[in-house]
Amino acid sequence: MVRRAVVAGQFYNGTEASLREQVKKYIDERAKKEEVIGVLAPHAGFMFSGEVAGAVYSRIILPETFVILGPNHTGAGDPCAIMTKGQWQTPLGEVEIDSDLACKILANSKNLKEDEKAHSYEHSIEVQLPFLQYLRKEFKFVPICLSHLDLATCRDIGKAIAKVIREAKKKVVIVASSDLTHYESQEEANRKDKVALDAVIKLDPEELLNKVEELRISMCGAIPTSIMLIASKELGAKKGELVKYMTSGETSGDYRQVVGYGGALIK
Repeated sequence: MVRRAVVAGQFYNGTEASLREQVKKYIDERAKKEEVIGVLAPHAGFMFSGEVAGAVYSRIILPETFVILGPNHTGAGDPCAIMTKGQWQTPLGEVEIDSDLACKILANSKNLKEDEKAHSYEHSIEVQLPFLQYLRKEFKFVPICLSHLDLATCRDIGKAIAKVIREAKKKVVIVASSDLTHYESQEEANRKDKVALDAVIKLDPEELLNKVEELRISMCGAIPTSIMLIASKELGAKKGELVKYMTSGETSGDYRQVVGYGGALIK
């Protein structure tokens, strides 16, 4: 199965040449690169969040495989949906799913289900791929699309991912795809997003989920981020680093209703 790009020409440029040029302007070729276990990266239209995503991917030594966790915005399919076979297409080409890794993750989780439907029209994982394709010619990935889950389910999935990565004889980076506060004032977004990002940098998934609920932070990828943190800690992560934070207001000039974007490294 080839999963066709669904937001090409909308969230990012729709032709190979124009997309390559678009991604290029967000990549810092001079950035110091380092080994990481996980990252947090946004998934809005590139004109709004590309600067943050580019800053994150510019900083990491790219492995041969990624596990990409994204929120389910559409509501379609299983709440814990993994794809274990096929390719995903963008204007920069096709990326193959790492079937071996994906099948092992599925087998080690009580909650994950094989489900293509949840992925069919979901953009949160797709928009990560052009950055990776620009920076590395050959790689594979495992896509996991997640709805609202409790902490116990997050722990199950996070530990399954970590166990399989630990046993794999290759380097894997876990990507959590998430935007932060949606459609509040710049001041409110800055306040709430700092709380969420502080929990990420402290590697505290429980605090992240608690604060998102308590302060009503409309962070769409809180569940993927929590799972990434759980898996990263299982794999020995000791610290987080905020790479970049900005809001859509810095692009649009409208600070009355913004969306927040944060990028972080977990190492």
